Amino acid sequence: MEVTTRLVQDQTLIENALKGYAAAWPAYGRQQEAMAYSLLSGGKRIRPVLVLEVCRLFGGTPEKALPFACGLEMVHTYSLIHDDLPCMDDDDFRRGKPTNHKVFGEASAVLAGDGLLTAAFGVLTQAELSPEQICRGVACLSQAAGPAGMVGGQVLDLLGEGRTLTYDQIVEIESLKTGCMIEAAARLGAIAAGSTEEQEEAAAAYARKIGLAFQIRDDVLDVLGDEAELGKPIGSDQENQKSTFVGLKGAEGCQALIRTLTEEAVGCIRPYPGSEFLCDLAAMLAGRTK
Repeated sequence: MEVTTRLVQDQTLIENALKGYAAAWPAYGRQQEAMAYSLLSGGKRIRPVLVLEVCRLFGGTPEKALPFACGLEMVHTYSLIHDDLPCMDDDDFRRGKPTNHKVFGEASAVLAGDGLLTAAFGVLTQAELSPEQICRGVACLSQAAGPAGMVGGQVLDLLGEGRTLTYDQIVEIESLKTGCMIEAAARLGAIAAGSTEEQEEAAAAYARKIGLAFQIRDDVLDVLGDEAELGKPIGSDQENQKSTFVGLKGAEGCQALIRTLTEEAVGCIRPYPGSEFLCDLAAMLAGRTK
């Protein structure tokens, strides 16, 4: 099956499930509207797709992994809402639309993010999986999203503004801020499938490689991308005085790094029968323009 066809199928499955969860939230003031505004604003849904596809790869039922996939996407969305706030990156647009705080105000945006973060873990508990799998899933997402993962990466990112960072320091920031959640997607899919430890670690290694390649590509697009296609302003890294992969390696050097990481990612997952989609997905992400 062509990668884009499977991707659209997965995205549709995820989108419908997210709409169902959003419809069940109580409507206190504009809370439900603010949460749904960002959660249902589109996006590539790469993280939840990874959950479903890793689950499928290791013999699981993707539909049973949907709560894991949707919970992960809720946490990711909360992080985008908070990342766009004036006290963080102060962005006005996300996915071609005004950012949450521009529509609903800063206080409501903070609460929308808080609501998505906390609701996410309740969604994970709704998975039709064993209690052990659910506990492992909750622990996995908590680790990836918390102070040892995404939040820690955001702290380091803020501390790095206005400083000249080394390559290893930038890798550490991005591995925590972005990579941990992409790795968590692969691990959640493996957990939902009841995979072996070896299978889970192979999927995690694949995800770490594509996660770093994904961020390097983001840095390139922030310099060379098309603002209309990206749906957000370009040049924000330079405006916020952030050290980036492009600043250290140049655009051509970054493209070489992306190719190497993508090849390594494919090498991690290719030995498993049925991995063609994940191999093709890695290549597609390496060349994305938005």
